[in-house]
Amino acid sequence: MLLAVDAGNSQTVIGVFNADDLIEHWRISTDARRTADELALMFGGLMQFADLSFSRNVHALVISSVVPTVTERLREMSLRYFHFPPVIVAPGTRTGMPIKMDNPREVGADRLVNALAAFEAYGGPGIVVDFGTATSFDVVSVKGEFIGGAIAPGVQTSMEALSASGAQLPRVELATPRHPIGRNTVEAMQSGATYGFAGQVDRIVEELAAGLPTTPVVVATGGLAAAVVSECRHIDHHDPWLTLKGLRLVWQRNV
Repeated sequence: MLLAVDAGNSQTVIGVFNADDLIEHWRISTDARRTADELALMFGGLMQFADLSFSRNVHALVISSVVPTVTERLREMSLRYFHFPPVIVAPGTRTGMPIKMDNPREVGADRLVNALAAFEAYGGPGIVVDFGTATSFDVVSVKGEFIGGAIAPGVQTSMEALSASGAQLPRVELATPRHPIGRNTVEAMQSGATYGFAGQVDRIVEELAAGLPTTPVVVATGGLAAAVVSECRHIDHHDPWLTLKGLRLVWQRNV
């Protein structure tokens, strides 16, 4: 089986593939302080809950990570417990997707993997909206090229900054309020976040789509997507495990 790991700044997504089928997945917080042994213990515990064996069932590991320390700990974990090197998405890794950027090395591994999975599943042109620490918009051409995008402050990042800067503003859960007109401070903040970020997504998608020759397919993913996608007007598909599917494709093209 293939173990796929996407380590973001806030969350790490883990998936297990049996051939092409994603049979199990988990989402945990990213902690750069965890050692290789601690990661092995955590992954093993999660797999045990799913009646899978960390030591016997994993025959390959593929990683995308935007946290260098976590990348190295995952590499150490693979060498120590699996006794083989992982496939790590990095400059020079075969993906089959040309990068038409001023500096291709600047493209985050997660952005490239998302674009690859979206083009494989839905064709092009396409736009991937990833709701993470930042909200990233990645554009794929009709030929399957990564041609750029946009990056905006993330939903949770912005809400935490608002609470930290406003002395009387509490930390609130991101959720759709009962009514757009908030009847209390919590509902007012939820209304501003839900409809504000939905509006941001729609406007940026409109501007990106205007630069493409035909109407793109718009795919949403990321841990915070569920709270906003229902209020967006231009999202065609919500695929929460898009990054894991892209990692499987990268692994297939590098073994």
